[in-house]
Amino acid sequence: MDEMEEELKCPVCGSFFREPIILPCSHNICLACARNILVQTPDAESPQSSRASGSGVSDYDYLDLDKMSLYSEADSGYGSYGGFVSAPTTPCQKSPNGVRVFPPSMPPPPQAQHHLLPHTGVLPPVPRNSCLTCPQCHRSLTLDDRGLRGFPKNRVLEGVVDRYQQSKAAALKCQLCEKSPREATVMCEQCDVFYCDPCRLRCHPPRGPLAKHRLVPPAQGRISRRASPRKISTCTEHELENLSMYCVQCKTPVCYQCLEDGKHSTHEVKALGAMWKLHKGQLSQALNVLSDRATEAKEFLVQLRNMVQHIQENGVEFEACLVAQCDALIEALNRRKAQLLSRVTKEHEHKLSVVRDQISHCTVKLRQTTGLMEYCLEVIKENDPSGFLQISDALIRRVHMTENQWGKGSLTPRMSSDFDLTLDSGPLLQTIHQLDFVQMKVRGVLYSNQQRDSVVETAAALHHCCGWEVYVGTEMICTVDGLHFNSTYKSRVKAFNSSGVGQYSKTLVMQTSEMSQLSYGSKTLAAVAWFTFDPASAHPDIILSNDNLTVTCNSYDDRVVMGNTGFSRGVHYWEMTIDRYDNHPDPAFGIARADVMKDVMLGKDDKAWAMYVDNNRSWFMHNNSHTNRTDGGISKGATVGVLLDFSRGILLFLINDEQQGPVTLHSGLPIPDFYTPGESEAAGSVC
Repeated sequence: MDEMEEELKCPVCGSFFREPIILPCSHNICLACARNILVQTPDAESPQSSRASGSGVSDYDYLDLDKMSLYSEADSGYGSYGGFVSAPTTPCQKSPNGVRVFPPSMPPPPQAQHHLLPHTGVLPPVPRNSCLTCPQCHRSLTLDDRGLRGFPKNRVLEGVVDRYQQSKAAALKCQLCEKSPREATVMCEQCDVFYCDPCRLRCHPPRGPLAKHRLVPPAQGRISRRASPRKISTCTEHELENLSMYCVQCKTPVCYQCLEDGKHSTHEVKALGAMWKLHKGQLSQALNVLSDRATEAKEFLVQLRNMVQHIQENGVEFEACLVAQCDALIEALNRRKAQLLSRVTKEHEHKLSVVRDQISHCTVKLRQTTGLMEYCLEVIKENDPSGFLQISDALIRRVHMTENQWGKGSLTPRMSSDFDLTLDSGPLLQTIHQLDFVQMKVRGVLYSNQQRDSVVETAAALHHCCGWEVYVGTEMICTVDGLHFNSTYKSRVKAFNSSGVGQYSKTLVMQTSEMSQLSYGSKTLAAVAWFTFDPASAHPDIILSNDNLTVTCNSYDDRVVMGNTGFSRGVHYWEMTIDRYDNHPDPAFGIARADVMKDVMLGKDDKAWAMYVDNNRSWFMHNNSHTNRTDGGISKGATVGVLLDFSRGILLFLINDEQQGPVTLHSGLPIPDFYTPGESEAAGSVC
């Protein structure tokens, strides 16, 4: 019941409603508060003056909102009541419950705030030419001669407030406790008994015939039990007449006198009791729907609170997992570091061993050579010719042998001082920089080609909207075969991974290219496809002209450009003329998939089948393998023909005279006379 308390408080004073009246905008306000916020308008600008001039504005018509500055959350806090206030604007105020309230143009008398005039028992009269602004919706309305008495009193709200205040006065006790009654927690509307929790479990179990009983909070049960008998309301227009009918158009209860006055003569009028029951039923139905939403909201709040707990738990767990994974990577890196250091140490020791061995060997040889040299010098000093000649031949041979030992390579280091080891840390650093979380949840949609980098870990499935499946796999590009020319196809994709299958993407509508008929007289010889070079598929170095029929390249590197029409069935033939050729480049012609590499020669990858030629010969190339070498090349003005037969899987190339260079495309050509579809041919180059 505490949630209902705000509904029972006046938006002006913030207290429980006292003598509430219903404004035409359906909001409620205390009678005394309504008097406090009245604004008196000048006589010259009063609505009565407008009515006198025949404007036709009724007493309860809202003022034109476009002609007045009403307060809202975007206002600066200052405003005026349009043409009704001639005094300077006054700052707005806020009631205790936060609703903005417009102050009156003149301070009301102190006794007007929830007080009666002394010794009279009635409220003071309302000033002439007054208007009232609803403190909740800020709609303004003018008062007629009856003043505030013209607004109906909300007796239902007044009764609810009274019952609510009485229910809050004392705590309800259980009616089944034997000794000291405990505080009641529920009330059964069918049994009309208040229960505490122990007595409810003992005397009113939630099973059997009592399962359908409706249990409500005690305060609500007290209100329903203390509901007063229905009071008979009187008409605000005719105080002596009871309200017995209901005007459907005006949506207000009326009396017989109102009907006799002709005010509602053309309106649909129904019995008050019948409309009362009808509206009660409608309100009950609406409350049932709202109750379901409130129940869902409570369950949703429980779900959100559980999510908070789960997020906290999962966050701690995930952080621990992340730290463990990073520590494992660091440990693996340290192990690899130790292994690499061990290799460096071995290389270091090996180099030292080789160099030291060479030093030792060279030192021995040098000592022997030095000794021989010193001995020979002493022999040369000998003056005995016969003695010298006895040993000179042998010494000369020894000197030559020793000199040969110091031949090529003997004075070259066997080992370099540099370490021929370079640590390739680039890929690892790049991997570390790219270290990120893998999204393992099911993708909602598969994005377009421009965004596919974000879903490379997710497989894709392409479906035709008629139901058949076209492709399932990890590739982000696929070719759909068997489509017809000049036809519309609808497709959609969905992503899937180990966690499950995502939702379908939006439907993509694709239009295949047009196909013309080649006729001779009254006969149709063949269906042909006209196409040009496709700028979207061309490498940036490619220059297109002549309505995309002529292509030139600004680069000396290999570049690829494709046609704007794809083939999947039938027999097709097209030609390209060589507009310029200087005998140097080796151009390639052929067919390819849409995802072919654009910066290498056509046929270098497995996505293309091509013939590349020079001024003397040609080769067939596919997947970087060339075969079928054929004599005959290209020159300026030559023509290169390409014939593609899907029915037998045959690809033929034809060269007229010799060719290559900037080329011009000629599509929509008939099949050459020499080729009869159906005969077996070998794929390759034909000159």
